[in-house]
Amino acid sequence: MLFINLICLAMIGFIVWWFWLYSPEAAVSQEGIEIVVKDGVYTPSRIKIAAGKATTLTFLRQDKSACSATLQLPALSISEELAFDKPTIINVPATTPGEYAFHCQMQMYKGVLVVE
Repeated sequence: MLFINLICLAMIGFIVWWFWLYSPEAAVSQEGIEIVVKDGVYTPSRIKIAAGKATTLTFLRQDKSACSATLQLPALSISEELAFDKPTIINVPATTPGEYAFHCQMQMYKGVLVVE
């Protein structure tokens, strides 16, 4: 019985880590960054771009989950449908420095756009 409880606690810990604590490496600042949407995460999930300069982000959705179909960047009023297995280009307008969260409609897939 104790063994089963320990396994269940380990599984709960893994789920919490995967959905709320895991964050892949940040991308290097550049134009035309590609973000892969797969296995419940955006890769990379932390993206750095230059302040005051319009940028394009390319999202490649490889996850069939319905949750992965929509990208929302509320602070910049961006909401786009991501095509499955085809690149979707998102135009980010020139923005002031700060951190802007982006996510799916249920906020299970999460990322941060860092404007410096």
